[in-house]
Amino acid sequence: MKFTRIVSALCLLPLLFAGRVQAQQNGQLHALQQKFVDLRFGMFIHFNIPTFMEDDWADPDASPALFNPRKLDCKQWADAAAAANMTYGCLTTKHHSGFAIWDTKTTDYSVMSSPFKRDVVKEYVEAFRAKGLRVMLYYSILDTHHKIRPGHITPAHIAMIKAQITELLTKYGEIDALIIDGWDAPWSRISYEDVPFGEIYGLIKQLQPKCLVMDLNAAKYPAEALFYTDIKSYEQGAGQHISTSTNRLPALACLPLQQNWFYKSNFATTPVKEAGKLVNEIIVPYNKAWCNFILNVAPNRDGLFDANAIDALKAIGKQWKNEGPVAPLPANEAPIIAENIAKHVAANSSWSDDMNIMDFANDDNFRSSWSSHPSVKQPWYEVEFPKERSFNMITMVENSARIKTYHFEYFDNGVWKPLPGKPTDAGRVKIFRFPRVWGTKVKIVIESFSETPSIAEFAVYDEKRN
Repeated sequence: MKFTRIVSALCLLPLLFAGRVQAQQNGQLHALQQKFVDLRFGMFIHFNIPTFMEDDWADPDASPALFNPRKLDCKQWADAAAAANMTYGCLTTKHHSGFAIWDTKTTDYSVMSSPFKRDVVKEYVEAFRAKGLRVMLYYSILDTHHKIRPGHITPAHIAMIKAQITELLTKYGEIDALIIDGWDAPWSRISYEDVPFGEIYGLIKQLQPKCLVMDLNAAKYPAEALFYTDIKSYEQGAGQHISTSTNRLPALACLPLQQNWFYKSNFATTPVKEAGKLVNEIIVPYNKAWCNFILNVAPNRDGLFDANAIDALKAIGKQWKNEGPVAPLPANEAPIIAENIAKHVAANSSWSDDMNIMDFANDDNFRSSWSSHPSVKQPWYEVEFPKERSFNMITMVENSARIKTYHFEYFDNGVWKPLPGKPTDAGRVKIFRFPRVWGTKVKIVIESFSETPSIAEFAVYDEKRN
């Protein structure tokens, strides 16, 4: 057994640098999160090959010849952002159909193969910095042109993702945040194992330690903790809405000024969202809840904002002024970025409700759950690994906060042992970090509860630390 542990430890040596990066980032992360929410209000710019179609999700085989914004002027974008008193921008470097709008060496499916042949990312970052605005970038993991989608992902795909992110974080100066999309969402179905989250996160922090990683995964993960992201995100048009009364996490909410994220041929003559409502119903109350608001403005096929969008941004600027830093951000648990090693392993429990058996609590689906049978006085739930392994963190997400007192145990060499320490309690989400142990099973024993316990997800991790 000891030999197995030694061999396993040696296998982890290549990951030690990533662990140091994570530990370093955790030390400064709160300050970076505060800086992010202090920015208050910024501009999302969806501009890519879908701009030249009538669909936000472009044909993955669309010809690069379509991309030809003859009058592109990123200075106009920056001027418009400044007129609205925005503090930063974020540009879609690659959307779901895989077309790159920078001078990339990773693929021919890019702006350099189009009639335009100019590095749009370069022109954007230069224009926004010249106006005193901060710079962020958007990048989609889902890539239907290169077949980076479920059932098709290869090591070459992962290498391409890493190479593209490396280009974006080494060619354009300091990037405040990388907003990632199309990853571990119900609609993309690319898991954090298919494209390894820990490796990508570590690469970003290695290249730019101050760059926040923002995965748009709120469609799946609960609002009470930072699962696989440095900033909690809310896409309002998809029904994701922040609670301004209960939120304590650094957050981002997004919404398009126009009817869609990418330009449509009727935008110039179709009313945009009203400035007063955006200011009074979103920007002001969200900022008070540590939520930065990013408003998407879609350039037209010439590469310019239409007059109605420009006028709306000016109207926002007249009604809203940036008052500087928001209130101090509450202390929070570090983001969960490690792989969930309890996903889909064997599970067992005390007597369950017939329709909510133990397998539903580690199925990677927060909409299903294990529920105890109402007659059980001290319920328990456990997961069992195929072989002994190390771990140092547990998260438990209830459907609603019902469990009052409980403790965790692990099974090592035929003996159940208590896990020391106290979890962080964020209502229905419990996060428990502890010194690394080895075992074959992990269990929660529930001692008291207000209503019959129901666990949506029980997860175990071997988080990389110094």
